Amino acid sequence: MANIFEIVETDHASMLDYLQRDAVASLQDGLVRLRSEIAAQSETAEVMSTAASRHAQRIVETHSQRGQRLIDAAQALVEGLTRFHAEHRLLDAMQEYGRDAAERAILTADTLRKRGDIFLDHEAAGCPPVLVYDYEVVMEGRDLPYPCNYTLLKILPPEGVTIDDENRPYIIIDPRAGHGPGIGGFKTDSQVGVALQAGHPVYFVSFRSRPEPDQYLAYVTRAEAAFVREVMRLHPAAQKPVITGNCQGGWAALLVAAANPDLTGPLVINGAPVSPWSGKVGQDPMRYNGGVLGGTWVAMFLSDLGGGLFDGANLVQNFETLNPGRTLFRKYTDLFRDIDNGDLTFLEFEKWWGGFFMLTEPEIHWIVEQLFVGNRLAKNEARLEPGRPVDLKAIRAPIIVFASHGDNITPPQQALNWIAETYADAQEIRIRGQRIVYMVHEQVGHLGIFVSSKVARREHAEMASTLQTIEALAPGLYEMQIEDIEEKGGKTVFTVSFAERRMEDIIALDDGWADERPFAAVARSSEVQAQLYDALARPFVKAAVSGTSAELSRAMHPKRMERAVVSSRNPLMQQVEAAAEKVRSDRHKAAPENPFLAAEALWVDGVEQMIDLWRDTRDMMQELTFFGIWGTPWARAFGRTHEARRTLKNTDELRALPEVAAALGNIGRGGFAEGVIRMLVLLAENRKGVRRDRLERSARVLTRDEPFRSLGAEDRARIIHEQTLIATYETDLAIATLPDLLTGRDQRAMALKVVRYVLGSTAEMSSETAQLLQRFHGVLDQPHVAGEVSEDPLDAGSAPTAGLAANDETAGALHVVLNEPDAPPLVAAGATGHMSEGSTCT
Repeated sequence: MANIFEIVETDHASMLDYLQRDAVASLQDGLVRLRSEIAAQSETAEVMSTAASRHAQRIVETHSQRGQRLIDAAQALVEGLTRFHAEHRLLDAMQEYGRDAAERAILTADTLRKRGDIFLDHEAAGCPPVLVYDYEVVMEGRDLPYPCNYTLLKILPPEGVTIDDENRPYIIIDPRAGHGPGIGGFKTDSQVGVALQAGHPVYFVSFRSRPEPDQYLAYVTRAEAAFVREVMRLHPAAQKPVITGNCQGGWAALLVAAANPDLTGPLVINGAPVSPWSGKVGQDPMRYNGGVLGGTWVAMFLSDLGGGLFDGANLVQNFETLNPGRTLFRKYTDLFRDIDNGDLTFLEFEKWWGGFFMLTEPEIHWIVEQLFVGNRLAKNEARLEPGRPVDLKAIRAPIIVFASHGDNITPPQQALNWIAETYADAQEIRIRGQRIVYMVHEQVGHLGIFVSSKVARREHAEMASTLQTIEALAPGLYEMQIEDIEEKGGKTVFTVSFAERRMEDIIALDDGWADERPFAAVARSSEVQAQLYDALARPFVKAAVSGTSAELSRAMHPKRMERAVVSSRNPLMQQVEAAAEKVRSDRHKAAPENPFLAAEALWVDGVEQMIDLWRDTRDMMQELTFFGIWGTPWARAFGRTHEARRTLKNTDELRALPEVAAALGNIGRGGFAEGVIRMLVLLAENRKGVRRDRLERSARVLTRDEPFRSLGAEDRARIIHEQTLIATYETDLAIATLPDLLTGRDQRAMALKVVRYVLGSTAEMSSETAQLLQRFHGVLDQPHVAGEVSEDPLDAGSAPTAGLAANDETAGALHVVLNEPDAPPLVAAGATGHMSEGSTCT
């Protein structure tokens, strides 16, 4: 380091040399920055080009096909009109259609009147949950030390359904995203219905339309944790409850489990946006809203206009603009065209869709800032409250994630990428003893994940029937696959399989991280705007808002006005009901072949396509605008401080984890159970595939034979986890120390018989498996016996020989211990609808 005298006494030549070196260094630094900037600009240009190309290709393909169908329909219409004209029936058809359309208009207006009445009555009643089942209140969140507007309900089983209180309870958390609770039990073929039919107690986490004063999201998490404890208290003989979270209720369930790792049983997360920055370029436009329409300050401003309450009607309106052709047009034209088939389904759904719920300003602020704009939950930066961080890696319960490629609100990337952002690889998931299972549907939409009867009868039923198996899986990352096999007795028989996956399989669902970089600039910009609004504008907004003006702003919201103004309280609608009754008593339908009905259908399809074309063009422009603004050099520099993701552990750090150290410390400790499981785990490394009969035998041994049976589910799972770590990190030593676990000759001989029984025929073994089995015989000083062990050597004669009962805790515990990532998917359950107590689970 130079001192002041050396600098002052420097001669001109040396000073010139310093200046030249500084100029060269500055030039070199500039070139490095220029290179980096060119690469970044090229990356942004590639993303924008990809977005424009994908949007344009989809617009051309989709709308050209739809346009061709419209042309075909128009040609058929012309032919129909020509035929009616030639038959001199055109005028009669026109008159017939005119009367039919007028009558349908009256009936449709009456349905909208009913919707308005239902809306007003529902609001007056406090917007109770729209459950199809009866229920009783178990616990009130407002009575807790940290009060909130949440309530724990117990679903009462319908007639003919018997509940066993010793069965594992289910707790369902519905989304609080503008709408009210009840969508998870909206119909009999639902998540609630599936669990009830299987004999499980079902509890529902509901919430009132207005939050408690000064309510925070942390209070909600505390209340939900208290609800889980209460359910556990009410069912002391049952296993820990299954928590099912729908959409926003999904990340809420993750918050509960992360803050209370020892509290919950398996978590079923349906369509939950845990990584909201994620998505595919040119495909998932909703994630750009924060960067184009404004950040956190918008939610703060709307909350201030509402007197401290954020109106959920704003969220519902945002959802409707996502697909306006469906929600603002086709929904009503379908009602008009099909009004003769009744309006019950329309009114049932609209009762839920039109129930608008409030959040406090701190709640919506947390949701927008921590999740949708900041992506902090996936980055391990979220804080429920000061000094209370949320780490998803702290969750110990199995996690089952359900996503769909047809979901345009929560695409699979947003539902699954948090896994890749939280764990270094699938090996870390195994090391930490976690089980994460995901399932991706091909086409069901967002609401269909938890509303569709078809999904409930298939995906939810099979997920419920195999939860015991999932919980008993060896730690790791798996994909759950459901296949329709055949119809038996009028019912579809399903086969559920689990395939071991790597983290690359999750990442492959996305198209890289480059498109997420601009979101960092949006996050920082949102923070700055929120601070400026809070300091400069908020005092004036709050001063201008009174309680009356806040209520008036909610009452005059367009989503409420469109329902209220057409209710029976509007004098202009008072004659509609009488007119509708008159029409029903003397209805004149147009004949199906009437060409004007075809003209009506053509007009509806044409208008919908025009709206969809506008929507697709809007989405393309919005995405290009987003990257055009936030992909600039200034924006990248501005957002660099918010780009960092969670620091993941490398291979050496994973080996140093306490779980691995504890397992390796026990490498020479254990007994018969540990020895048998270790050998089966070691054999898994040599398997190329696993047959169904081998899985049945392994499940039989682990759950029905002693000493495994009396271990209990938790101890069996612990041993499997520990022996998996030992086999993974110290393979040779794991084999060499087998004699320390199996000390007597009779014990060693029995252990080898059990392993050979599980493996089955020696003729079907791979050479690697046969060699490893021979190595076991050698290290245990046991002669190798030819042939196979066809009878269970541990069977005392009392255990039945049929398949494993569905309520055995460790059904399939060794399914994936015996599986390889490249092996065929393993059959884990075969059931009709859902598994009954006596059905086979292998």
